[in-house]
Amino acid sequence: MTVQRVNLFRNGGKEHLELLGGKGAHLAEMTKTGLPVPPGFTITTDVCRSFYSTGCQLPAGLMDEAMKALTELEKEQRRTFGSPQHPLLVSVRSGSVTSMPGMMDTVLNLGLNDETVEGLAQLTNNRRFAYDCYRRFIQMYGSVVCHIENIHFERILQKEKNQSAYADDGQLSEESLAAIVQHFKRMFEQKTGKPFPQDVREQLQRAIEAVFLSWSSPRAKIYRQVHHIPDHQGTAVNVQAMVFGNMGETSGTGVLFTRNPSTGERVMFGEYLMNAQGEDVVGGTRTPSPIAELERAMPHVYEELSLSAIQLEQHYKDMQDIEFTIENGKLFLLQTRNAKRNAKAALKVAADFVNEGLITKEEALMRIDVQHLNHLLHRSLQVDDDHVVLAAGLPASPGAACGQVVFEADKADEWKRAGKQVILVRMETTPEDIHGVIAAEGILTLRGGMTSHAAVVARGMGKPCICGCEVLNLDEEQEQLISGNIVIQEGDWLTIDGGSGKAYPGKMELKEADISPELLLILQWADEIRSMKVMANADSPLDARKAREFGAEGIGLCRTEHMFLSPTRVPIVQQMILADKETDRQLALDRLLPMQRCDFEEMFEEMDGCPVTIRLLDPPLHEFLPNAEELAERQNSLHSDEAADTDRQELERMIRRVRELQETNPMLGQRGCRLGIMFPEIYEMQIEAIFKAALCCIRKGVTVLPHVMIPLVGHVNELHLLRKLVDEVAEQVLGEERRNCPYKVGTMIEVPRAALTAGDIARSADFFSFGTNDLTQMTFGYSRDDAEGKFLTHYIENKLLPNNPFQVLDTDGVGKLIEMAVIQGRSRNPMLTTSICGEHGGDLESIMFCQRIGLDYLSCSPYRLPVTRIAAAQAHIRMQWERQLQEAAV
Repeated sequence: MTVQRVNLFRNGGKEHLELLGGKGAHLAEMTKTGLPVPPGFTITTDVCRSFYSTGCQLPAGLMDEAMKALTELEKEQRRTFGSPQHPLLVSVRSGSVTSMPGMMDTVLNLGLNDETVEGLAQLTNNRRFAYDCYRRFIQMYGSVVCHIENIHFERILQKEKNQSAYADDGQLSEESLAAIVQHFKRMFEQKTGKPFPQDVREQLQRAIEAVFLSWSSPRAKIYRQVHHIPDHQGTAVNVQAMVFGNMGETSGTGVLFTRNPSTGERVMFGEYLMNAQGEDVVGGTRTPSPIAELERAMPHVYEELSLSAIQLEQHYKDMQDIEFTIENGKLFLLQTRNAKRNAKAALKVAADFVNEGLITKEEALMRIDVQHLNHLLHRSLQVDDDHVVLAAGLPASPGAACGQVVFEADKADEWKRAGKQVILVRMETTPEDIHGVIAAEGILTLRGGMTSHAAVVARGMGKPCICGCEVLNLDEEQEQLISGNIVIQEGDWLTIDGGSGKAYPGKMELKEADISPELLLILQWADEIRSMKVMANADSPLDARKAREFGAEGIGLCRTEHMFLSPTRVPIVQQMILADKETDRQLALDRLLPMQRCDFEEMFEEMDGCPVTIRLLDPPLHEFLPNAEELAERQNSLHSDEAADTDRQELERMIRRVRELQETNPMLGQRGCRLGIMFPEIYEMQIEAIFKAALCCIRKGVTVLPHVMIPLVGHVNELHLLRKLVDEVAEQVLGEERRNCPYKVGTMIEVPRAALTAGDIARSADFFSFGTNDLTQMTFGYSRDDAEGKFLTHYIENKLLPNNPFQVLDTDGVGKLIEMAVIQGRSRNPMLTTSICGEHGGDLESIMFCQRIGLDYLSCSPYRLPVTRIAAAQAHIRMQWERQLQEAAV
């Protein structure tokens, strides 16, 4: 079936997601299955793209098509758009392909004017209701379409409530609402220079344009950037017959998750408000009631809602987020979508759906958002019973966080950029606060419920959040938060626990969480499915132990220079580097040898039976050299006596040596294999330490698989020379035990020339490990530290680069070098093993590339191992699915 530019719900379905957007496709799907959905139509994402390509103009004839579709709604509802007697009202909502909760605009109650409001009053026999709808419509239209700041409407509303002594909008009388409408209209004309539009067709056209324009709003752009949503997707617009939750105490509105989005528990989770419209719930302006209370208040509606929830889960085979309205006791469904959930819930839901027979293990793994898994092991608090609690609210998103309090999103962003940890405290958050939410360690709001904007966005980002903290008083002018006799000033430290909903004054210690049973099960499935091995970057025995706990199949990179950074070892390393004579250097090396041997021995024991890849020393020398200016200051502070003269002479020698060793560009200077070639005794000490540790472990019955990595090779002769050194030392140390120590020698490919001549280098290498950080720096000609601090953010924001190439592998450039090296290397050495290490080893897109070119393993930090294991399985599954699609096409 061909999808028209304006498509009635009954003519679409979920198969048209790219054109109808998520909301439109699912409304169409629900309509087809017979669920109670108010009729409507969708204007497609194609129209959105056309709108932007023609200077933000609706395509010719579109409004005629929309009005024609509107006549179908009029027939079904037995009302007429713009009729003074039987007015049809509609909502105009966005609906992007990828869910973006709260990021774009909505207009409700469209079709009201001075005549139709009276018709609505007569039709419903409820004048108060009619004017409540009218004041809501003027406010939303004024804000969304005409960009009048909401504060102007809120001041009028609050003034009327104060004069009438009403605490809640729902208490406003018919007379008060009618007066508010008049005040709103006058203010509208003052701000826009035009009276509030009475032509309902004009209202509809401008609302459609406003929803399309909201696709390019700053908050929507920021959200897409954070969640990697393509700009070209565009949004659809959904025009739907209004149903009213604000018609009295038998009407209401709510949001329902078919399972708990924080825990994954199989129980309905959500909230509702009686005598309210949908924006009241998601906007956080009123604190709603838990969905469980609806069973007591309206049992027949609750039962129908429960059955609908089950039906939708079975239909979509996923947890759903449902918006509903009750109009005079009748249930209507306004939206369903795959529910946002935190990482913990995602794992439980995926595991449960497999156990319930709804999806396969492969489908479950593909539903895990590996970005969220970075937040999986939520930090928590160890709290004593007598610890002061500032306030308790709703536990909207789990995990603990602490930071300095800020009350504005802009300031949260500013302080974050300055390196501070912040907790964003707001009366309620709005989509305009998205940059502050991103910057904050956690969020606390005084109003709003578990499905408010703050809660939904925080859960999606894996950030701790507390909502509905109504016991607190926020004085924005004085920039302070008050609870009884406790006053929290801006900049004071605050700790929040999104799991319990409690906030504590001050900075508290946070502890890491344990791996859940669901994660262990998902990881087991991932390990069964993935084809690439997953190893860890570990620079100490403690790192190795942690890596083994997180499922590492070996150590893919041990950076030996990191072993020298302790306060007790740095002076010895400096002594070695600053030595004028080889004999002096050897004295320092003799002291370092047993330290290195002990480290390697413990790591081999931790990794019994698994390979341990040890990279020989690769620091730019300046990282270990003492500061010449500090040495000079020490020299100047010495007294003039004989002992001081000796010290002064030593300091003079050190200063001279430091200046001799200083380099113009240390990152491209005497480091890596160049250091080992110029000072072979350094590498010889490390190699000796490796094999002495191996020998000791072999005698203890430990299976040792050492892989010696030569860093920064750019020419085959460098590797050939140093491999010879490894073999000679191995023979000297191991002797007869060499047969029990099947070591390998390879190199890290991080110089473009090495990638280009990989065929030659492979003749002397057992393995290649691609050091994608340095390879990216040298291929782009970027210094990472300078690029990320100065221009890289600008490049990404202005789409000069699609991603930060130090986080997501540049497959078009760096990736081609890697692929070329793999092909050439294996053509010369079929037994060559290949891998990458570093941050790219935890990024899904980078891992997918590694899968495609056939790398043998990935190596990442110990704490990223769960992410990488699952991502490796996803890459394998995705490649299988792509292959199946290609075969089916043939």
